[in-house]
Amino acid sequence: MTVGSQFRLGLTGSIGMGKSTTAGFFRAAGIPVWDADASVHRLYETGGPAVAPVRAICPEATAQGYVDRSILKDRIASDPSFLSRLEGIVHPLVAADRAEYAASAASDIVVFDIPLLFEKGTEAEMDATVLVTAPASLQRQRVLARPGMTEAQFTAILSRQMPDAEKRARATHVVETLSLDSVSAYVQALIAYIRMLRDA
Repeated sequence: MTVGSQFRLGLTGSIGMGKSTTAGFFRAAGIPVWDADASVHRLYETGGPAVAPVRAICPEATAQGYVDRSILKDRIASDPSFLSRLEGIVHPLVAADRAEYAASAASDIVVFDIPLLFEKGTEAEMDATVLVTAPASLQRQRVLARPGMTEAQFTAILSRQMPDAEKRARATHVVETLSLDSVSAYVQALIAYIRMLRDA
């Protein structure tokens, strides 16, 4: 990194690993965080850029003027090939939103919270990555405590995510979310380390 340039840090982790909590610690430290899930929600809301193109391939999902994610979920379940068509619309819009956020962020470090960072190859756009992880037993306990979550849903979600061990091998940094204090301390130390690298 050169002095004065923006450092892009990709934040990722499987469901139940504590990614949202970790992102919160970056925000609390004054680091802007772009959230991939929030970006999709903006694209799908009334007047969002994804509404018209999604209407062209799934009119029933946009009957109320916004994209109904539950209808998309049902369509994907009944027609797996539909997912690739949907991703062909959504992924370029998400990438454009991410680039716009980075360009407008007045910060030396920007965090990009992306659940499928490694699965989609987006880590290539980052200067470094940080994986949020936890023991499998703790992950399972956290996820199944969520309202409406079932074993079957948990298993299905895991099947679409890269194994944690593989993510550990690919990540630049790894933080275990065993306690709030330890994660907060890790985030502070990582921010300081990145700034030291930038200014070296």
